[in-house]
Amino acid sequence: MRGQTAGTAKACYVCYKPTTTVLATVNTVDFLYTCLGHLSDSGFATIVQEAPKSSAAVSAEEIAKVKAEWQEKQKKKQEREQVLEKEKEKEEEDANSKSRQKKEELKVPNPPGSLSVSPSTTPQPTHDRYILHRDFFAMRQSEHRRRRQATQARELAPRLPGAPNGGVS
Repeated sequence: MRGQTAGTAKACYVCYKPTTTVLATVNTVDFLYTCLGHLSDSGFATIVQEAPKSSAAVSAEEIAKVKAEWQEKQKKKQEREQVLEKEKEKEEEDANSKSRQKKEELKVPNPPGSLSVSPSTTPQPTHDRYILHRDFFAMRQSEHRRRRQATQARELAPRLPGAPNGGVS
């Protein structure tokens, strides 16, 4: 789970005090509000320390071998691209000659306001990662199980037969 800040304060999962700190799963499927004090409590959740990526010592021979393989692949790729470019140029020439004929026949002006939209990349916010204590995790699972069973019971109830109305004779 990742620690995030919410816009509105809700009750803490443990002590029910208002808080804006939220623990949420990566896909935000499940989340729970918790106080900052509980996040520092090792009995509730522990922070996951990201291990720094270590660079393994690689020999010069391995580097040269990988480099040679990569260069061979690049040469093959360039050769394929050149062949494909030649084929595309031939097709484009044929298509251009046909489109020129059609344009001359139609003579339709281009729309003046054509805009190109460039895709924007949104940076991923970095949040601290936490692991819930197994007891709190089990409580969350049982709570979700109860909710799911309650909704299934509500959906199933109308389809069940009613109790008999007649008296006992």
